[in-house]
Amino acid sequence: MSNYWNQRVQHLDPYTPGEQPKDKRYIKLNTNENPYPPSPKVLDAIREAVNGSLRLYPDPNEDLLRAALAAHFHVTSDQLFIGNGSDEVLAFSFMTFFSSEHPVMFADITYSFYKVFANFCELKPAIIPLDAEFNLPVDAFCRPSGGVVIPNPNAPTGKEISVAAIRSILEADRSRVVIVDEAYVNFGGTSVVPLIHDYPNLLVVRTLSKYAALAGIRVGFALGNQELIDGLNRVKNSINSYTIDRLALAGAQAAIEADDYYRQMADRIIGTRAQTVTALSKLGFNVVPSTANFIFITHPDFSAGVLFRQLKEKGVLVRHFNQPRIDNYLRVTIGSDEEMARFIKVIGELTRQ
Repeated sequence: MSNYWNQRVQHLDPYTPGEQPKDKRYIKLNTNENPYPPSPKVLDAIREAVNGSLRLYPDPNEDLLRAALAAHFHVTSDQLFIGNGSDEVLAFSFMTFFSSEHPVMFADITYSFYKVFANFCELKPAIIPLDAEFNLPVDAFCRPSGGVVIPNPNAPTGKEISVAAIRSILEADRSRVVIVDEAYVNFGGTSVVPLIHDYPNLLVVRTLSKYAALAGIRVGFALGNQELIDGLNRVKNSINSYTIDRLALAGAQAAIEADDYYRQMADRIIGTRAQTVTALSKLGFNVVPSTANFIFITHPDFSAGVLFRQLKEKGVLVRHFNQPRIDNYLRVTIGSDEEMARFIKVIGELTRQ
């Protein structure tokens, strides 16, 4: 603690990002990064953007990227908000749509940044427990509240909820904003972006970090009713009007225009995920059904915490959450075929009885 921090900062419990060790070379299956490189068109666009124009501020309205996104998603430009990664978009959303007067709802097992945002904004979250199989209790989210945040598929479980379930939550209380975080939807999930035309209280948040293999340039965006987007812009322009730099704008636009390439990469990851699930099941692991680029696994005879440490010692990084209900699970990013073969070999040796 510092005597110079204000009361809000002193009470923060910040998000802990996935480990990024530099002591040796690891197979990195702990932060849900794409194992394949960005499209060559993306790299070309970024190289071309490295020129004398870097002395100038980037476009604060992101017009070219906004136009590419609008064409891709069949929306209008005023239905789009662009931010420095989806985490920033989510942070602005918490600031814009939720208040301390009414509780914002999210699950007990979900993306841990939601609790951090709620704490930072001095909100009162209504935390709803998932059931024993990590399913979302839809009826509980249909009660009146000050807002709802749902990742679909969920993190860290990888489970998806149906479009019909999200419709029910949207219709239960049209006066509140429902945020659907689709960071992982491109790996087998079903997007609810088309619903923004029917539900002015729906905001869908996306990122280019996973699907587009651009975690290093930090671009995220939201799609929703113009009124929601205008609110987000009011917050952004009260903090920093230039959140996306010129190189990120160029790379992100090229990525949106190279969707065929990324669909092929996603299909490879989906195939590898299926092979990995089969191999783990043969080793006695229980694997939560996933439509994300990661899986959530547990073994009835082995401690997840011990396996986490043993895997790291052997050069394989996965994610372990030392939290109630999930402390005996590991979240494993789906890497390349070669990386997952190595992971299966190592964890097979560790669990061989």
